[in-house]
Order: sequence, then structure tokens, then C-alpha cells
Amino acid sequence: MNEVIKTILNHRSLRQFEDKSLTDEQIRTIVTSAQAASTSSFIQAYSIIGVKDKEKKKKLAEVVGNQPYVEHNGHFFVFCADLYRHSHIGEQEQKDVLPSIESTEKFMVALIDAALAAQNAAIAAESMGLGICYIGGIRNNLEEVQKLLKTPERVIPLFGLAVGYPTKITGQKPRLPFEHIYHEDEYQQDQEVYLQQLQNYDQIISSYYMERTGGKRADRWTEQMANMLERKSRMYMKEFIQKNKLDLR
Repeated sequence: MNEVIKTILNHRSLRQFEDKSLTDEQIRTIVTSAQAASTSSFIQAYSIIGVKDKEKKKKLAEVVGNQPYVEHNGHFFVFCADLYRHSHIGEQEQKDVLPSIESTEKFMVALIDAALAAQNAAIAAESMGLGICYIGGIRNNLEEVQKLLKTPERVIPLFGLAVGYPTKITGQKPRLPFEHIYHEDEYQQDQEVYLQQLQNYDQIISSYYMERTGGKRADRWTEQMANMLERKSRMYMKEFIQKNKLDLR
């Protein structure tokens, strides 16, 4: 097993970091690694905003739900879907690009491009001995995030990535079984097998929480997901995206 695969398989979300900033060289390495990711039709429909300003990080931490690791880390990256530059390209080249830019397809391209870039960045950071944590709470209040980051129309902050020198290494959460994730030739739909896989995984996750919390928690994964999905969250998203002139068709 090579070192790249070892880094990938050793991933875990870390939330406690030293009070030590990343160097400019480290930041550049992480961002250029992100840029090396595949991008649909070379469109490069994303941008990355690095947040160094301590007061701005503090405000972001409050906006995303009072998550301290948004404020206290080595560097905070915000990955954005970005079709703003492409609207300017249309004007520059005198082409009517707006129907394409304002399509669901191009919005999906921007989301996928940003996610691919972010995962490259995460692996690069982890390979440097740093810890990372993705922050989906960025989408809790995108209007406030946009104000803080001064993003123009057609730019949607999607998620954050806290990076830093970890002070505590947590255990690794077991993932769904390989057989439940990987389907060969066609989607396997044997309900008995499918449900048994979930039940087996529930036992694994329950044991994981029991051990990690000294018996204080024993959540099953399906229980956890059902409770989470029952609660409506970020239901403003479609309206917000449309207001920002994306995903209109």
C-alpha cells in the first residue's frame, strides 16, 4: 500500500487545533493541489476564499452555529461554486452564455468541480501532517456568509474546510460496508440482503459509540439518519440559489 492510499484511508474529521497559522507556502500548496483536480470541460467553476482575519473567522464561527474550530485553526478555506467569471467571459467574447450559466446542469458542474477540488485540498493537507474538518454549516445562513466574504452574484459559498495542526486525534468512524456501497453491473435490489447490511452496520456503529463514550451513547446509524432527515433544514436554499442567478432552468 503506497503512502497516498495510507493517507486517504487514515482520514478522520479533527476539530481541535494548535494556535498556529499555516505558512503561505502551505496554503499555496493546498490550493494548487485543489486546482490539480479534474474539472468538467475545463470550466473550473469554483473559487476558494481563504480567511485569515481573526475577527472575520470569529463572525463566521457564530454564523455557522457557534463552531469553535471555524475560528480556531491554522487556516480556514471556503469553497464556492463560481460562474461569475463565466458571465464576464461571455461579455468579453460577445457570446450569449447566460442560458447555459443559468441551467441546472452548469450549477451541478460548479458543485462537482468545487467538491473535487476540496477533496484534493483535504488529501494534500492530511499528507502534510495537518488535520481537516469540512464545515457544511456555512450554508446555515448564506446571506450573512456572503456579506462577510463579499461574494458577487453567481458565486455560492458551499462549505468550509478548517485546516490546522491537530491537538487531539479522534477515532475513525466505520463506514458503510463495501458490499452496500459498491454495485457491480447494476444496482442490487435484493431487499432482504439490503436491509440485513444496514442492520449489521447499525450494530457496528452502536458498538463504536459505546466504546467512544464509555457507554453513554449507543446510537444506531439508521436511527441517527432518520432523526436528522426528519428535521427540515436549510429549506431556503432553492430560493437563495435562484436569487443569485444560478439554477433557474
